Amino acid sequence: MERRKILIIVAALTSLLASSAYARDKAAHQAEVKAKAMQALQDFYQADPAIKDAVNKAPGYAVFTTYGLSFGLGGAGGKGLAHDSKSKKDTYMSIAQASAGLQVGASDTRYLFVFNDAKSLADFINKGWDASVGAGAGAGTGKEEANVKAGAIAFTGGTAYVLTKTGLQAGVALGGSKVWKDKDLN
Repeated sequence: MERRKILIIVAALTSLLASSAYARDKAAHQAEVKAKAMQALQDFYQADPAIKDAVNKAPGYAVFTTYGLSFGLGGAGGKGLAHDSKSKKDTYMSIAQASAGLQVGASDTRYLFVFNDAKSLADFINKGWDASVGAGAGAGTGKEEANVKAGAIAFTGGTAYVLTKTGLQAGVALGGSKVWKDKDLN
């Protein structure tokens, strides 16, 4: 009987320590994603100062950093956050992209979605987002002359901006993007 009590106490302590470690890892991962998102936002502001005014006036925005490779088939993925300007709440999100076609490249790309209304922001956060893409090209050197395109991704409810920070991506491809709430970070 005594041995059983000790095992129960050890199991409970192990569970408590594991959940505490998970909470620290989660907080560290959230901090890393937020730092990258805020840096991406600053990169957009530096490339086009008018974007800062649009973000400040908007009910919310979402910003992502992605890394991708393509050679015929392509894929990219990354993390980011959606920010509700009214509640000041951040929702951590993931983004994935896939494509196939005549394409080649590698890139470090940022995406910024500036929402026109609270409903569009809420739909983006709660329902995710899907988009089809066609032909595209982008280049960046990692310096101030990085490429910013307004409206490069059409979506209902706001304006999207794309910044190719480093790398080169060129070609013609069919593909799509998917954005969803990151269950592990929220």
